[in-house]
Amino acid sequence: MAGNGKPDGASDQQSIGDLVALAAKDVSSLIRYEIALAKRELKIDGTRLGTAAGLVVGGLMIAFPGIMLLCFAYAYFLYWAGAPGGLAGAFGFAGLTFLVLTAIAVVIARYFIRKMTGMAMTRKTVTDDISMLRRGEEGPDGQDAAVPNPRITAGGAGATAEIPARG
Repeated sequence: MAGNGKPDGASDQQSIGDLVALAAKDVSSLIRYEIALAKRELKIDGTRLGTAAGLVVGGLMIAFPGIMLLCFAYAYFLYWAGAPGGLAGAFGFAGLTFLVLTAIAVVIARYFIRKMTGMAMTRKTVTDDISMLRRGEEGPDGQDAAVPNPRITAGGAGATAEIPARG
């Protein structure tokens, strides 16, 4: 009897070569999808960062002359209202006020920078994929990442896989 490379009674099962080719194709697709996800996340974060930087620079360029005028007006208002220290004290209070406003702006900017994802989805999926591909290790859900062979598990504990010889 000539062997066809398949075990007896397994005419509807795929050969090991077919399974390896299918696994290689799946891994290749997985890698392409991970790269596409990383590119998309980088593009989104880059757009957010560029928009924020542009708005900050543009806002500073537009607001700087107005801020200077407001500083002078505020200082003269404090002087008119009788701030201690005369005109110098009024300008000092005005300067401190604008330093506090600058600190508040920095805190708000940090809030927006922290909202950046840093490719969190890509890191999570790559970590999950690597743990799934490692044989004998647990996957992210705590289960064994390796795909069990039904012929082995059906035999109970200590069962071994049998590979029939080609005849």
